Amino acid sequence: QVQLVESGGGLVQAGGSLRLSCAASGRTFTNYVMGWFRQAPGKEREFVAAIKWSDGSSDYTDSVKGRFTISRDNAKNTLYLQMNSLKPEDTAIYYCAADSVDYLWYSVRERFKEEKEYDYWGQGTQVTVSA
Repeated sequence: QVQLVESGGGLVQAGGSLRLSCAASGRTFTNYVMGWFRQAPGKEREFVAAIKWSDGSSDYTDSVKGRFTISRDNAKNTLYLQMNSLKPEDTAIYYCAADSVDYLWYSVRERFKEEKEYDYWGQGTQVTVSA
């Protein structure tokens, strides 16, 4: 049974940093794409970043490029999202997700920005950025 458990959220001032973690268990994720999504109050859940577990290739939504970094630790089976230069508009619940169709990563990249394509989800962690 796949489990994804996020942690590391909290309250931070604008300009500050947080690192989110997602502990993954239940199977080997070598052939998965792992993603981070977020949902702000009153808004739909949106793509933030994704990484192809096997080779570390990554992708980001434009609004976080240069500020956020997605990474993974193979030994710990853990996904990370390092968030720097945080802005109030980054306030949201952040979710990690797993997609087993990694072989499409280089041919259909846009697929991995769609939440409906992901097979497994964590429960989310709240990030609040104060002005």
